Amino acid sequence: MKPFLRQQLARYADRLGELEFLLSREDIMKDMPQFLTLSREHTEVAAVATRWTRYQAREADLAAGTDLLKTADGDAEMAEMAQEEIASASAELAQLETELQRMLLPKDPDDARNAFIEIRAGTGGDESTLFAGDLARMYTRYCDAQGWKTEIMSESGSELGGYKEVVLQVEGHNVYGALKFESGGHRVQRVPVTETQGRIHTSACTVAVLAEPDEQEAIKINPADLRIDTYRASGAGGQHINKTDSAVRITHLPTGIVAECQDGRSQHSNKAQALKVLTARIHEKDRSERAAKDAAERKGLIGTGDRSDRIRTYNFPQGRFTDHRINLTLYKLLSIMEGDLGDVVEALQAYEAAQQMAALEVGLS
Repeated sequence: MKPFLRQQLARYADRLGELEFLLSREDIMKDMPQFLTLSREHTEVAAVATRWTRYQAREADLAAGTDLLKTADGDAEMAEMAQEEIASASAELAQLETELQRMLLPKDPDDARNAFIEIRAGTGGDESTLFAGDLARMYTRYCDAQGWKTEIMSESGSELGGYKEVVLQVEGHNVYGALKFESGGHRVQRVPVTETQGRIHTSACTVAVLAEPDEQEAIKINPADLRIDTYRASGAGGQHINKTDSAVRITHLPTGIVAECQDGRSQHSNKAQALKVLTARIHEKDRSERAAKDAAERKGLIGTGDRSDRIRTYNFPQGRFTDHRINLTLYKLLSIMEGDLGDVVEALQAYEAAQQMAALEVGLS
């Protein structure tokens, strides 16, 4: 294990002792908020410290096994016992080191949140709207496989059945942490259904994944900063959607950010949903600005935070899927378009973890 990791883990052990002392004080229960804060920290620190203690114990076992092997002096039974201990300790040490590295990484508090997926057709005309529909279907199927709930918040359809724009809400465990790397430019290369001469066209869509803020954050928006417009919804929905001004558009005046919703059955529900999306977009704007500052100070982030960046290519003639940020190429495009995104998500998460670990090492050196 690298010295900087040992240094960090030693701090956890020291902090655990401090927390146990603070929680043992008789007056701690008089300050319940402080007690709960310390209790939560104790749980997290204890999990790391426990594994660190186990790691140190297995290091001692490995050293003892190595010494035993050296002194076996032709005793086959003793040598075999020593080799078994060495193999067992080495395997567990490798596993514990991986776990400890993961536990030391900075945690994004938004990873556990629900998310909104915004997909917009870009260059490519009708073909880009069809690709937007394909992406929406891909994400919906992936979410279904994870046991997450998806719902269309708003949509603007195209004549051929795709989307000019669609916003999905995804609810479940660690949704944002899995989907946040999908933000960016997605490029498709294929023969469009409208192409009569079999030529390959290149089209593009943009995807933005926004963490759904805590409900309490919505009240931080000053109502005076909002302009709320109602209008008659368009599209399918029968008499109700066509004869009432139930659609809602909310504009955040200081930033110019707009969100709208027309899929609900009432103006009240559409307003609530639009406010959720608006809050998420404002929250994402703040995240992007912070990410831009961080990127200026250290390199190696996944992407640049610019959603116009081309992050993916979906090449149908070759059956090839390429994520340009991590040079990942998979020749199972049709499977991926059916929602098989597990390998992609895991690769991006592993890359982020490696970058965080490198940054942590630099920060402690």
